[in-house]
Amino acid sequence: MKYLDMKLSKASVWRIMVDHGFNPDSEVRNSGDWEKFIKSHLVVLAATDFFTIELLTCKGLVRCMVLFVIDIATCRVHIAGIRINPDGQWTEQIARNFTDYEDGFLNTKKFDDILGFVGVTSVKTVKRSPNLNTYAERFVQIIKKKCLDHLILTNEEQLKYAIDQFIEHYNHERPNENLDGKIIDPWPQDSDAEIIKFERLGGLLKSYRRIRQAA
Repeated sequence: MKYLDMKLSKASVWRIMVDHGFNPDSEVRNSGDWEKFIKSHLVVLAATDFFTIELLTCKGLVRCMVLFVIDIATCRVHIAGIRINPDGQWTEQIARNFTDYEDGFLNTKKFDDILGFVGVTSVKTVKRSPNLNTYAERFVQIIKKKCLDHLILTNEEQLKYAIDQFIEHYNHERPNENLDGKIIDPWPQDSDAEIIKFERLGGLLKSYRRIRQAA
């Protein structure tokens, strides 16, 4: 605009960018366009992220990292790895596991290099934009609120067991709101049998299905 000898206020620039579908803060398309993009590419998208859990050990609190992947179309969750001190070698192996059976990305150079070798391009999201990874954010809220926040865990083995139990419950027993209340991959049932309650983690996780019991 200097070339044209014109002056524009920040508010005017903001309004022009918003009118043309751009978010001046994040330099990405507005939420409506992002939602359209997700829906258009649903069957080929996966979301991945870390979340942290503190273990109460004899040496004090120790932070443990959990890496997970979500198939966006089916909502099915896979635990990629659990580690107290994840390093480059560990994430490199996780990347190899991903490229064997699952597309995914993680912002480390070795991870990106491995994925780039098989044709996957890593794109960094902007900072402080949880709406760009809402599926992962929502899963972290659920697993903590429904399971991990209720447990005092003292080692990795306990954490792995608790998470394994929750993932079985999440994928096979829990109605999913993103699927209109359907279960992601329900266990088989006997249609004319009695409804039986099943419990995991001492009753923390409950589910129900029709099972014909042996006489």
